[in-house]
Parts: sequence; C-alpha cells; structure tokens
Amino acid sequence: MTAIASTLASIVGAENTVYPEDKPQILQAIGGQPPSCLVYPQTQAQLAKVMATADSHNWRVLPCGSGSKLNWGGLTQDVDVVVSTERLNQLIEHAVGDLTVTVEAGMKFGHLQQILADSRQFLALDPSKPDSATIGGIVATADTNSLRQRYGSVRDQLLGITFIRADGQIAKAGGRVVKNVAGYDLMKLFTGAYGTLGIISQVTFRVYPLQESSGTVVLTGQPEAILQAANTLRGSALTPTQADLLSMQLVSSLGLGTGMGLIARFQSIPESVKEQSHRVLELGKTLGLTGTVYADADDSNLWQRLQEQIHNTATESTITCKIGILPTAAVEVLTGVEIGLVHLSSGLGVVQVLDQTQALKVRSLCQSRHGFLSVIKAPVAVKQQIDVWGYTGNALPLMRRIKQQFDSKNLLSPGRFVGGI
Repeated sequence: MTAIASTLASIVGAENTVYPEDKPQILQAIGGQPPSCLVYPQTQAQLAKVMATADSHNWRVLPCGSGSKLNWGGLTQDVDVVVSTERLNQLIEHAVGDLTVTVEAGMKFGHLQQILADSRQFLALDPSKPDSATIGGIVATADTNSLRQRYGSVRDQLLGITFIRADGQIAKAGGRVVKNVAGYDLMKLFTGAYGTLGIISQVTFRVYPLQESSGTVVLTGQPEAILQAANTLRGSALTPTQADLLSMQLVSSLGLGTGMGLIARFQSIPESVKEQSHRVLELGKTLGLTGTVYADADDSNLWQRLQEQIHNTATESTITCKIGILPTAAVEVLTGVEIGLVHLSSGLGVVQVLDQTQALKVRSLCQSRHGFLSVIKAPVAVKQQIDVWGYTGNALPLMRRIKQQFDSKNLLSPGRFVGGI
C-alpha cells in the first residue's frame, strides 16, 4: 500500500480503498502515471476530510461517481488519487407536494427514478448511461439529451447543491424550494464544470408529474423534406417532449426506414397525444415523407434503442462528439456523419466519427455554421493529439480566473476542462 493510499485508508477505511488495476476505466481518462488509489468516502464528512488531506499534501484529485463518464473530456494529468462519491447515495428529502427532491451525489439515476415513480413523479433528464450514471456525475458533465426539448437542461432543473471545496470546506448554493434563487449563478457554474471547481456531494432538483400517455412519430425520407418538416414543427404550436433529427445510417440501424429521420415524442393526456401525433403524420404526408407511430411498449423501446445506439460505439476506435449548431444547419451536418442526432430546437447533438481526421472535418463544418464540436469519448492516443474541446470563444481568461478562485493549487481534475483547466 502506497503512502497516499495508507493515509486515505485511515479516513475511509481499507475496504473503501482500491487500486487502478481493479478499475481499468480510470486509466482511459488519465494522461501520465496512474493514480495511487481510488477511494470511496461514505459520508460527506469523510469526503471533506479526504479533500482537506489532499489539499495539505498537494495531491491532485480526479472526482467521479460510478466512473461511467470518466473518459469524457480532456485527459487529466498526473492524478494522485481518484475520489468516488458512489457510496454517498442516500435520499435526503422528497417533498412530493413541492415537486422537489434532494439526494446525495452518488445516488444512481435509475434508483432515483424508481423512488420518484412511487409518487407518480420523475426527474426530467435522460443521461447517456441511465443505469450507471450518478446524480453528481450528471450535473458535473451537464449530461442530458432529448428531454431538453420540453424541460430544458440540467441547469434549468437544478435548485441547490452542496459541494466540497478544494480545501475540504463544505459549501452550499441555492436551496430546496422552487422559488429559492440564492446562489443560482453558482449552480450554473458547477453544472458542466467536470469536477474542476469542487466535488458535488448533494443536489436538489425540481421534479415533474408522470404523464398519462406517450406516443412517438417517426418521419423518414429525403433530407430536404425532413428539413422542411423540422422547420415547420419548430415553428408550430405542437409541444413534443423530445424531438430529434437522425442521420441516415442511424435511421437504418434502428430499422426505421430509409433516408434521414425526424422523431417526435408527445406525452400528455391520451387525446392530446393522439391529436398531436396525427398532425405530425399529416405534415409528413404533405411533404412526401413516410410516417410511423409508436405507442405503449413500442414507444419506450424505441427511445431506449435510440439512446443505446447513439452513445454506444461500434468499435473502440470510434470517436463520440458533442456538437452545437444552428438548428437550421442540422441536416447539413448530419449528412456528413454515419451516426448522428441533433435536438430539434437547441441544435445540440451527438455524432460518431471514424477517426480524428473526420472529427476535425466535422468540427470545421460546425464552426463555419456558428457552432462547435467537442470530443467526448476517444482513444487516449487521439486525445493526446488533438484539442478535445475545440473552444474558440473569448472567455478562457475568465474561466482561468474562476478556476484560480475555487482551486488555486489546481488540484481538482487538472487538464480535463477547456484550455487545460
């Protein structure tokens, strides 16, 4: 046992201290030497003591939950210890009448949804790995997908957080009620910061009632007609909870037909779902598109298969990227990739490319359309050769000043964020 592991084991216990070779996914996220150990604090106080100890020894720390997204973002450099919140997984409070829930950061998303479902409620996020993702990891990586069409992003639903500072102090922002806006900007700051500003230990979210009925319409056909259908749907009074444009190969691999695809899901009372689905089908018919309706189990199964297809790569060398473009440019970008999806209203999406040459080509196209492309998952060798984030804005000096304020020693997730932060 190394000196670092021995010191931290005295805080969390030897049974909560493991080594990198037991968790190979850790090595996919780290540049340089592997960390000395991986520790699992079981209480917020233990987590704070671990960070205070790391601060006093200048140990570099990579925070994580279950590790399902450790290979997202840039390669962290020279990490001494990985700290997981996976065993901080308790329900703190579920205020059913107030439509809020507070949980520890290590609770699995799927487990939380089961708890909420008992009260006919749900958390309106759809993370990339719903079975393994922890709540803290979802916030740290801003990981939500198609549900942003109706409910917004992680930032829009987060009401409060508790986090451990780089020096081991416990801090809070926001609260446990919907109307509390104290610390609102600080919560926005931590969402999507990839653990570079602090380690999230508790979160409070707004939740929503489960809908009575759900149905999905898929339109497939020529890209020009799909683009026209998307523009019409975007400007209509229809209210899909999820709506995405799909690349041709994605449509084919899901067995949805041929050509490019537009998929729209409606969730409400049965009469509303039926009427809105019918109107989308009629729109597709006028544009010469093929339309299909999915209901009940077929509806749920379709969205599950879509999520698996877009986030699970066919080979280890496949590169997964997050893109953001003007929604009107989505069809053009999707024609340049095999597997790809763009959310109808936000223009955000996920694409898979074969190699770094194609990744840079698609990035150039996105940037020429006032957008971006960031590499999420890629082989270590690829991340060592290209700028993962591809950031071209003017906020980097501000980001670095914020990092300096929160983590002056650069102990947390060093190198993982934009500009090597």
